Amino acid sequence: MALLAGLVAPATTAAARAAQGALTPTVEEQRLDKAAPQEILRRSGFDSVAPDFARDLTRTHSFEQARGIVVRDGTALWRHAVHRAQGRGPAGGDLSRDDDRPLYWARLGMTRDVRTWEPDFGIGDAQRSALLDQLERTSRGRSDIRYPSRATGIKRILVTGFDPFTLDQDIRISNPSGAVALALDGKVIQTDSGPARIEAVTFPVRWQDFANGTVERTLAPYLPKVDLYTTVSQGRTGRFDVERTNGAWRGGYPDNDNISSTGTIPVAAPATPPQWTTTTLPYKAIVTAHTGRFPAYDHTEVTEIPTGSTEPVVRPDGPTPGSTAREGGGGNYLSNEIAYRATLLRDRLGLHDTLPGGHVHTPVLQFGAGNTDPATGKITDPQFVRNRLAIIAQLRSILTTAANTALK
Repeated sequence: MALLAGLVAPATTAAARAAQGALTPTVEEQRLDKAAPQEILRRSGFDSVAPDFARDLTRTHSFEQARGIVVRDGTALWRHAVHRAQGRGPAGGDLSRDDDRPLYWARLGMTRDVRTWEPDFGIGDAQRSALLDQLERTSRGRSDIRYPSRATGIKRILVTGFDPFTLDQDIRISNPSGAVALALDGKVIQTDSGPARIEAVTFPVRWQDFANGTVERTLAPYLPKVDLYTTVSQGRTGRFDVERTNGAWRGGYPDNDNISSTGTIPVAAPATPPQWTTTTLPYKAIVTAHTGRFPAYDHTEVTEIPTGSTEPVVRPDGPTPGSTAREGGGGNYLSNEIAYRATLLRDRLGLHDTLPGGHVHTPVLQFGAGNTDPATGKITDPQFVRNRLAIIAQLRSILTTAANTALK
């Protein structure tokens, strides 16, 4: 569609493909061999995912065969992670079922296999990129969205989560938004206007993926069809935030590949994008309802450069007319960016007045007392699990409150 024009890279020539070989694992993939990721995989039963995938990949004899294996195994990984999180099938180990990390590390094992694979029949960069794209789509739930027919009367809710990040500070880290996605994907909640089915997807913590349009490609087919959506990420300690305003600025904090990006958020044409977008979630109802043990806030603070000025200023009550964004309510990292991109897409599709949607920040997921040293700490503890379960339950309650208010 027109909104996504210019996002597809041109194909390489056959001669160029023939000269291209396997790629070096990314910074993100290189963390996989550390002790904590391997323990997470082993204690969840996900340690066989990448080896089995690599074995199947090496038995293929053509690009099309390889593509079929990628689609099959990527889809199976997502479904296995969802089933495990929702208590279906074997746990595969003693790691709690609500844990989002096995999916993250198993996927990296698979992407590393594709990136370093050198088949006898030869594969070029364009084909390898296509396989990696298919693996990202299928293993993140993007090709597994299944809503019931409108004739059933069941409402439709879309939720997004993120991978773990800041892994060089603590490689044990989990992202509660990713856990929310796994726990709620396919679930039906009861609202005042009847049942509502939730579908969930996850996104990487990588600047380039966002610049390449992954958010728009994923959400554009579904926003016109859903009744409510919420992008979700980990935010501040001890609180939920409904982010009122999103800013069009990247602050440069390194992503999971240790790459920085600073400047205006790059979005596709048409038209010059606005400096600010706003939530259409029923934030007043959410923050006044008792949704769980963590307080929830209508977060209105932004950082702007006012008209006629060159210095950034913090505005507790939102941006002033004509100002330039430096931080939205969700900051200037990828949580703000997904909120900005999703709300901008909502508005470009003409849905601002009809589609409730915006961004919710969860509390930071914390380990228990005595388990805070990344070098010596355990990969999990009872308080860590209780905190994650509480966040998942409260986000579900927030969605129910939003649906009760907005979908009457």
